[in-house]
Amino acid sequence: MDMEKLYDDTLGMLIDDPFWSSIVLGLLRIILIIVMGRMLVWLVHKSINRVVIDKMSVKHPNQRRRILTVSKLLKNTVSYITYFIMGLLVLSELGIPIAPLIGGAGIVGIAIGFGAQSLVKDVITGYFIVLEDQFAVGDTISTGKFKGKVEVIGMRTTRLINESGEVHIVPNNLINEITNFSMHAGNVKLDIPIEYNGNLHHIMQVVKQCADNLVHERMIGTPNVLGLQQFSKDEIVMRIEVQCVATYEEELLRYMNEQFKLMLEQEQLQMKQIDS
Repeated sequence: MDMEKLYDDTLGMLIDDPFWSSIVLGLLRIILIIVMGRMLVWLVHKSINRVVIDKMSVKHPNQRRRILTVSKLLKNTVSYITYFIMGLLVLSELGIPIAPLIGGAGIVGIAIGFGAQSLVKDVITGYFIVLEDQFAVGDTISTGKFKGKVEVIGMRTTRLINESGEVHIVPNNLINEITNFSMHAGNVKLDIPIEYNGNLHHIMQVVKQCADNLVHERMIGTPNVLGLQQFSKDEIVMRIEVQCVATYEEELLRYMNEQFKLMLEQEQLQMKQIDS
């Protein structure tokens, strides 16, 4: 008899219009919360991107890298906070009281203090990395046993990618000692040993002309021919110096070796060897 009554009550609830209306309205509210949250994140990210584009006209490279890093960190922060609030609102729509969750923040804080200290350290360290401009997105750094180009500085982790394409995800609190290879422009010095033909003035003119003809996207300014570095009865060594974008020294050095080899041979001058 009780089973029949339970069946009748359940059937009556399912076919009751107010019941289905409340279900549909609840689902619509949840969908609206998610859509509005996503729109808010998109709008904030769009606004940050617009500000970044305006600020990227700043000519100093250190300011550009700092702006890019701060923008990514702000995006992460806005996303985490928005999704957290969305989660609380969805739980409320599902009938789960959120007041005890918020009121239990003290207990959660104690749990964090004892069981999630590394998470707090990650977040704090991440903000100090950005505020102190220790490194930025796009920099090449080494920390501990990892070395690579910084792809992302998040609230909890920093992502590096090395030359072979391997991705290292390093918790921020483990970043204690950092070597930043991108803070200042790189410097390339090239020594060119040339067979001595008895005409030093002509050799220096040819080397200067070759240096002036060098064009490379990673090169900053024009190469400077420092002059005669070494000499013997069979050869002389000319030194050339140029600045380049940080971490691209080896690429530029290979380019310079190749170009000087080709251009000197066109002038009937023979390079005996290539030293760096």
